Amino acid sequence: MTGQRIYLFKRFERFWHWSQAALIIIMLYTGFAIHGYLGGLQFRTSLLIHEYAAWLLVTLWTFAIFWHFTTGEWKQYIPTFQKLTLVARHYAWGMFRGEPHPYHQTPLHKHNPLQRLAYLWLKLMINPLIWVSGLLLLFFSYDWIRLQPLGLNLTEVAWVHTAAAYMMLLFFIAHIYLATTGHTPLTYIKAMVTGWETSDDEPLDKNPTSAGA
Repeated sequence: MTGQRIYLFKRFERFWHWSQAALIIIMLYTGFAIHGYLGGLQFRTSLLIHEYAAWLLVTLWTFAIFWHFTTGEWKQYIPTFQKLTLVARHYAWGMFRGEPHPYHQTPLHKHNPLQRLAYLWLKLMINPLIWVSGLLLLFFSYDWIRLQPLGLNLTEVAWVHTAAAYMMLLFFIAHIYLATTGHTPLTYIKAMVTGWETSDDEPLDKNPTSAGA
């Protein structure tokens, strides 16, 4: 290993990532507490914390969307099938045999093809299901008759919200697991804390981005 350090994640990117993770954990916990699956909080307290966390996450995502489009970072999530099979093979058994990762991160290409598809599923399927169903439950749960002409059923919307929450939980667990598959279990996690990642490969592209960005 040459010990070459690459600055991958900017300050707002890291703040957005960890703040989002904390809010999602809070919402998952309080959501399960609302359903009675977890103890420690009363129903009303769980509901209030859940709603406050939801609004904080909406605010965070609003700023994150603005940041991604104004900086051009949204391009990091454009799906690609190049090396997709190789990356999938690596996670299936290659990494267990000590094989090197077939995809090398750079400041302009931070996410491998499998990550891009996973994030696309998260942003286009899981998140919309959670937010549309959640907002309907928040604003119309006590006046559902106003939405009956649209063919919406309160129980069905609640089930959609719960199903989306389980999909988010599965994504969250998979995300944590894959975050431990670097050179060491903490390699990727440290990179998201400091912004820097150590690589033994030459970068595919150059980016003059400074550490203070």
